Amino acid sequence: MSTRSGGRLTALAVGVVVGAGVAFAYVGGGELRAAGVPEPGRAATTAQDRAAQPSPQPPPSPQPPPAPPPVLPFNAKLTTDDVPTPDGGVRSGACSGALIAPEWVATAGHCFHDLADRRIDGPPPYTVTVTVGKLKDTDPGGHVAQVVDVRQSPVNDLAVVRLSAPVTGVEPLTVADAPPVVGEPLQFAGWGSLSATVFGPSDHLKRGRFTVAGVGPVTLEAASVGERTVENTPCPEDSGAPFFVSEDDRTGRLVAVVNTGPPCPQPGMEIVARVDVVAAWIHEQTGGTSR
Repeated sequence: MSTRSGGRLTALAVGVVVGAGVAFAYVGGGELRAAGVPEPGRAATTAQDRAAQPSPQPPPSPQPPPAPPPVLPFNAKLTTDDVPTPDGGVRSGACSGALIAPEWVATAGHCFHDLADRRIDGPPPYTVTVTVGKLKDTDPGGHVAQVVDVRQSPVNDLAVVRLSAPVTGVEPLTVADAPPVVGEPLQFAGWGSLSATVFGPSDHLKRGRFTVAGVGPVTLEAASVGERTVENTPCPEDSGAPFFVSEDDRTGRLVAVVNTGPPCPQPGMEIVARVDVVAAWIHEQTGGTSR
């Protein structure tokens, strides 16, 4: 891992006589009867009877509208606390990534390595937790899973990792299958450090804007738009963060993932791994088709 939920009494009343505080009514047959005493054959409504009757229920409250999907719901934060070290200990680490299929995330290949920092395939030798769809660590919701398999790109520093459970309710990024062009605008989103020297992932998603400055055989160079800061540019532990195109901040197309670059936030080009050159390979791994 790199460090970059009863009716009322009714009578034929013809008059009322009041005496000693008791009301009487003339009823059929000229008979006087105290008010409130039921006619023969008619039962009185008692307090107990009334209590047994169901109370009127208020109408149900209208349900609130569903919450809109979060911004950049495909973003992924990868963290671990048990990366083995050569001296027999363990250390923490973090990377970033993007959901490209319900069970798959694209990230940097070097986020998964052995003790000699060689990139590795298969189940990782340490626990990697992936959180998808949050903008801050304290946000409710999101999807949490573990990495259970790693597939390393055959040509560049990129990997696709399989999750222990599929992510539902989120539209993954599509994978670019054509080369980027110089000047093309790109967005960046990552969970890396807010310092070039003090490592540790951010507690919130960072975002920035870039343009394609150069296109190499398997990588591209990306130049920051405007002044670089630790909030808008890749830093340590941003490895694997997506460079993507989106018109609505909810869906989009993955163009590249972060590999390396200058110390943040110093000027310089970001070197990112192109996904178009391995698009067919990615779809083979994830069981998808080119789009």
